[in-house]
Amino acid sequence: MMLVRSCVLAVLVGLCRISPAAAQSDPSVGVLLLAHGGQPQWNERVTALAAVVDRAQPTEVAFGMASRASIQAAIDRLATRGVTRVVAVPLFVSSYSSVITSTEYLLGLRDVAPPDLALFAKMSHSSHDAGDAGRSAHEPLADPMAPLPVRLPIRMTAALNDHPLIGLVVADRARSISTSPSNEAVILVAHGPVPDDENRRWLEDMSRLARQVMAAAPFASVDYMTVRDDAGPAIREAATTELRSKVAQQRALGRRVLVVPHLLSFGGIEQGLRKRLEGLDYTMTAQGLMPDERLAQWVLASIR
Repeated sequence: MMLVRSCVLAVLVGLCRISPAAAQSDPSVGVLLLAHGGQPQWNERVTALAAVVDRAQPTEVAFGMASRASIQAAIDRLATRGVTRVVAVPLFVSSYSSVITSTEYLLGLRDVAPPDLALFAKMSHSSHDAGDAGRSAHEPLADPMAPLPVRLPIRMTAALNDHPLIGLVVADRARSISTSPSNEAVILVAHGPVPDDENRRWLEDMSRLARQVMAAAPFASVDYMTVRDDAGPAIREAATTELRSKVAQQRALGRRVLVVPHLLSFGGIEQGLRKRLEGLDYTMTAQGLMPDERLAQWVLASIR
């Protein structure tokens, strides 16, 4: 087991040592970095990540949840920089969500619009939607649900999912609050989607991340789950019961419990986790996946 763990870590560390400056640069390929958007600190971290990737490849950020105007504006900026191809990279925890499928539709990579696109189109993306900034007052607003008139070849990569570099970051977050791994139980907790089939695929990826965490340190156990905050009350309550049960079971075994929120950045969801865990004994990590220089490595690895 120790030999397998050492081999896995050797391969992953080798991946990590590739720096943006050392990556092969092709200025004809532009990176469209897709990000949820949120509080200023979160947006600044995404912008900083884009700046690092931009040293190797022309990169522009589109904030918002399938925001047509924001995506169009970012593509237009890439076009003015002379790119001839675009790779869209979703800076999201999972590929399995309606935000991703809605974005695919807007980019012309999917034939049928997901039902949730209508919900996203009604959202306010005021601070991010620069796509109509140059529109004449006499021109009609673009349909937020219409596919973009993309004039450049474009493809879209997977989200973070279970990428080995992400496994390394998750493992480091767990180790940052660890004192005696052999007597500690790690619980990875993600937001998760509403549909059961998408949630199943989130959990499949998380199971592989859990194995990477276990390979990085000899924890007593590494468990995982989603809390599905956007689902109905029954599903949310069941998730709360499951989370509390996991913590209580490990404490009954005399183990210290390490809760690792599988989030790109803290900004509210972790507060909900603390509320769900009131009265229980556990230790939570101090940050999400960002900031971390390996996210830039992940973007570059994705476009290759």
